Amino acid sequence: MASAFRKTFNSLVIETIRLAGWNVIFLSDVGDSPLEIRVYKDDERYDLRIYGWSVTHGGGQRSRAEYRIQVQVPRFAVSPGIQTLILGWWNDVEVFAGFDVRKHLGTLGDNPSIQIKRDTLQLAATNGLDAHTKDNEEIAVAFRPDFIMDYVRNLEDLHSFGNSARDLRSMQELIERTNEDEEFEVNDDDVAGVATTRRKAVRTITQNVRQRNFARRVLTAYSFQCAFCSMQLDLIDAAHILPVEHNESTDLTSNGIALCALHHRAFDHAFVTFNDRYEMLVSKERIKRLETIGHDAGMKDFLTRLKPMIAVPPTRSDCPNVAYIQKANEVRGWHSKMSQKIV
Repeated sequence: MASAFRKTFNSLVIETIRLAGWNVIFLSDVGDSPLEIRVYKDDERYDLRIYGWSVTHGGGQRSRAEYRIQVQVPRFAVSPGIQTLILGWWNDVEVFAGFDVRKHLGTLGDNPSIQIKRDTLQLAATNGLDAHTKDNEEIAVAFRPDFIMDYVRNLEDLHSFGNSARDLRSMQELIERTNEDEEFEVNDDDVAGVATTRRKAVRTITQNVRQRNFARRVLTAYSFQCAFCSMQLDLIDAAHILPVEHNESTDLTSNGIALCALHHRAFDHAFVTFNDRYEMLVSKERIKRLETIGHDAGMKDFLTRLKPMIAVPPTRSDCPNVAYIQKANEVRGWHSKMSQKIV
């Protein structure tokens, strides 16, 4: 039974990391405990040693607010250059729990368990990430699967919040504000009261909450399908219509569109776009240039997969806003003479 859970848990972790856009190399078998993997993306790389168990209520006379993982190893292995993760998975709300290995070094004793509050798990399901301080000053962290690499990248900083209840509250309050206001963005004043060593972690986490919320809203609105070709396959991005670098860009759902990786890149590179009537347009100049230099292999298939009109969400307020479409086409240099409709 334990072996079956281990393989299921390890597979869940791997899939979650891949869905976050990271690559995985196995340094151990997928069914091993601990699971050892290398994850990498662009110039970042992390070697991970992952222990994982199910999060459950302890039963008996324990408080209803207290949940835990039941540890099934005599001690946790730690090594230089490898991040050791102690994780739990609460299937009821589909969130991870993360614990600080530095608080659990040495021999663990008989039948050891590590606790986390139910409220923290539930808030993570809503807000993306939450944490609380335990009696031993350990920070127990709960996070949704889409935040797994945010947890990995800020592992020590997150678990070091046990040194400052004020800093932890500040992060929680900023996460709450980010979830309540789609356009809220953390600035220097918001983190001025946080210890200098933890400001980067607070800003990074809260900014990523904003980005993840935008992605969740947009992908849900489009049923996780590419608006240009209807592909799903969990290969869909939430793209900004008006580029996020533009001063007038927002994280409103109406400034977002779901695109597969190919069409996201084609959209960003002004190869394809759509107008304020939701009609698909392709760049005649780009087609001509590619034909001239002999880089037009696959052109027919590429154009065939494009819909004459983009698919839009059923809720009107989620549909691409005309003002964002027009401004986006303007800043990308589109004009009627350079484009042709898909028929």
